[in-house]
Amino acid sequence: MHNRFLAAVIQLNSQENKELNLKAALSFIDEACLAGAKIICLPEQFNFLGRDKLKLAAAEEIPGPAIGALQEKAKQKGVWIHGGSIIEKGAPQNKCWNTSVLINPEGKITAEYRKIHLFDIKIPGQVEMMESATICPGENLVTAETEYGKIGFSICYDLRFPELYRLLTKRNMELAVVPAAFTLQTGKDHWEVLLRARAIENQIYVLAAAQVGEHPPGRICYGNAMIVDPWGTVVARCSQRPGWAMAEIDLEIIKETRRNIPCLSNTRLI
Repeated sequence: MHNRFLAAVIQLNSQENKELNLKAALSFIDEACLAGAKIICLPEQFNFLGRDKLKLAAAEEIPGPAIGALQEKAKQKGVWIHGGSIIEKGAPQNKCWNTSVLINPEGKITAEYRKIHLFDIKIPGQVEMMESATICPGENLVTAETEYGKIGFSICYDLRFPELYRLLTKRNMELAVVPAAFTLQTGKDHWEVLLRARAIENQIYVLAAAQVGEHPPGRICYGNAMIVDPWGTVVARCSQRPGWAMAEIDLEIIKETRRNIPCLSNTRLI
């Protein structure tokens, strides 16, 4: 077990061109590897973010072209890659899943998670999105053991459901991954607050890769990919353009925080 290491979160402006999106993701992975990152996280729908009518055609199997490229990169660089999420084909009712994978330094997929909470929302005059129109919800909590700690999975809108993270923490999660494409309208007020709350409540690190800028058909994502420590401090943050941010993860800080504020051992309800 490595108690101290570097982790990176990548921020993208993914569009409907899968080839260009993948090229950008792999380039930033190379940069983060060169800087010493051992775990690298991509955002939600990193290889395609666009119109619903094109989503089914853009869906891929796992492994497929996008995940296969990440597997090759992980093996080449000897790092863990959390593949944000892609649209996975094969769901019932002519729909897809919103799925993330974790790839080990040998290039093998060690865990898969399908987004449980789907973003169905209508804000008059601002945003209307019905993720359930094209996506089926997942059903299973997912954690994965690594030599850098135990990782718990979530995707974007899951962030608004604290019970998910508490259940993952009961499974000994130390790092929560939150790949996202948070909208500007809600992100400017809620994104950082929710990430810091999940870190504080569960006394964990949160690794939140993000989409930024405008995407078809006029959707604007908030960006601000960040890493939050168990005290709730933002220890790394991306600027408002594609790129990546990196921070040192110290698992001893999790133990220290839980000793000093023993809320997890004192809880009586979950």
